[in-house]
Amino acid sequence: MRRREFLALVGGATLALPSIAGAQGSERVRRIGVLMGFAESDPTAQAWIAAFRDALAKLGWTEGGNLRIELRWGAADPDKIRTLAKELVDLRPDVIFDQTTPVTGALARETQTIPIVFVYVADPIGSGFTPSLAHPGGNVTGFTYLEPTTGGKWVGLLKEIAPSTAHVAVLFNPATTPPLKFYMPSIQAAASSLALEASIAAVHGRDEIEGVIAAQARNPGGGLMVMPDVFNDANRELIIALAARSGVPAIYPRPVFAESGGLIAYGADLAEQFRQAAGYIDRILKGANPGDLPIQQPTKFELVINVKTAKALGLSVPQSMLLLADEVIE
Repeated sequence: MRRREFLALVGGATLALPSIAGAQGSERVRRIGVLMGFAESDPTAQAWIAAFRDALAKLGWTEGGNLRIELRWGAADPDKIRTLAKELVDLRPDVIFDQTTPVTGALARETQTIPIVFVYVADPIGSGFTPSLAHPGGNVTGFTYLEPTTGGKWVGLLKEIAPSTAHVAVLFNPATTPPLKFYMPSIQAAASSLALEASIAAVHGRDEIEGVIAAQARNPGGGLMVMPDVFNDANRELIIALAARSGVPAIYPRPVFAESGGLIAYGADLAEQFRQAAGYIDRILKGANPGDLPIQQPTKFELVINVKTAKALGLSVPQSMLLLADEVIE
């Protein structure tokens, strides 16, 4: 080859390099909308988001590279949740990830086309998000937080740690909790078998919580069952403090309640579900249809007992319960 031709070839190849590099670096940036039901100040929720981001990174999704996350916090406020749901849908993300039943409901009302992956939803069928767990069929799929029988489990655990419990109030906010009919059959069945009376205690604001707990304290044998509800989560410290002050034994739906001073907690491992949700989002971004991804039920549950709180209530925790606990707080 002549020298002139060689130089021309090399020069042409060199000139082509920037365009090739540009093509390699022009991978489409995918956008995920994230709407949390909790407040941004909640440290547990921040840990879940960290687990979610870490799982996405391990799947090859890099924020600032091929991924952008639009994160919003609903702070257990139904009006704010509805506003943020519309805001995220208007951004037209490739997929939306959310937490809690009210948030999923708000998003599902805003879009029937953008894929939605949820966690911390108890009853997606009863809530109207899908006709089937195995074959969702629409744009919504995800990971349920509890099973219908969990209500009975709560009753049994509360009776075991506080044997004198004779009547229990089921604390929830109708505006933010999943449909109560999902839990009540197992709650009523367990209560009947243990000679307990279970009553529904609906509250609509934090100023009503004290009245419910005080009513349970007025008669011997009162107990409290705090339902999985963003309202209860947002008022976690208040509920725990009032239960302690009134001497009312209570069971909670998430470990953080017991870690914050509550007596006993039992529920699914949410950090694990946030990691699993990242896997579903990865599959959707790579072309999977959300309607073909089955809604998965929890496989890992956590039992946390606060022995310090038990002692303050005059309770002796059975050794059998301590052996079953995933965490015992002394």
